[in-house]
Amino acid sequence: MARIVALGSALQDLYLIDHDDFIATKVYSLSEKSHESIFGELKIGSKVDIDRLSYEVGGGGTNAAVEFARHGHESIYFGNIGHDAAGAAVLNCLDEEGVDTSYVTYAPRKNTGCSVILLDTHSGERTILTHRGASATFDNLNEADLDLISPDWLYVTSLRGDMNTLLRFFEKAKEIGAKVMFNPGKLELAEKKKLLGLLDLVDVLLVNKKEAAEIVPGTILTELVSHLGNYVKTVIITDGSMGAIATDGDKTYRFGIYEDLKVKDTTGAGDAFGSGFLAHLAAGKSFRQALTFASANSTSVVTKLGAKAGLLTGTEELHEFPIQEVR
Repeated sequence: MARIVALGSALQDLYLIDHDDFIATKVYSLSEKSHESIFGELKIGSKVDIDRLSYEVGGGGTNAAVEFARHGHESIYFGNIGHDAAGAAVLNCLDEEGVDTSYVTYAPRKNTGCSVILLDTHSGERTILTHRGASATFDNLNEADLDLISPDWLYVTSLRGDMNTLLRFFEKAKEIGAKVMFNPGKLELAEKKKLLGLLDLVDVLLVNKKEAAEIVPGTILTELVSHLGNYVKTVIITDGSMGAIATDGDKTYRFGIYEDLKVKDTTGAGDAFGSGFLAHLAAGKSFRQALTFASANSTSVVTKLGAKAGLLTGTEELHEFPIQEVR
């Protein structure tokens, strides 16, 4: 198995779960184009009784770290928390999962990041109110720690647009011979010129279709994956219920969702896909097998409440699903 560092946010997720007040309802703009609002049953100034509360641990960095540990890899988490109950909950979760928390840093005078999630139990969709807290910045983290760890892989989710910290960690990873998988967020995408410069240091890039179109020209998946392939050898572009496309520089695959199951909560689906792919690939599985597991892992996560409950271990028996090589 491999040694993998997961770098990214740590949050406590507070779910507010209700069967009728959070039902998505259609509202209309001035142009008469409809869209959905999850707040259709909530009125300003009202008091709403919630059916259930659930406290979970989330954040892209911790979600990935738990997947790697469940897969049997040596998983190390890099990120910031505060000296508070939410920070203790993060550490307890990671410790129970067997994640190395030696490099977790306490951010002075900041609370641990927290998300309040309003969950529509009918569709599994949610609205998330997030206070980033200690996970708002990452410039205090020290890339020299990678020298001590000597990881095989560095897996990085959004660092809130901190391009300097990304560059420091990516360059150090290359210096010590570690590979890099990167799943950027909207603040990294907003720094397009700097992001393109970073891609030379990335071995695997994971984005969704909309994000890909912000980086390179193209409107269809085959165009986007081809253009991104000029920057990164291995590229994965997801497209929600339409599946995904992926290339390793040799073969390109187009595939659908693993199973069409009832969705309970979509939180963490993207993290499950990305970390599941790397967990399987780092375990010696083929590119196609890693894509299959990534899709299965993402499908499993959305059937459970929270971003971690449905994460798979890699020992499950997986069935065939629609995946086709694109020539």
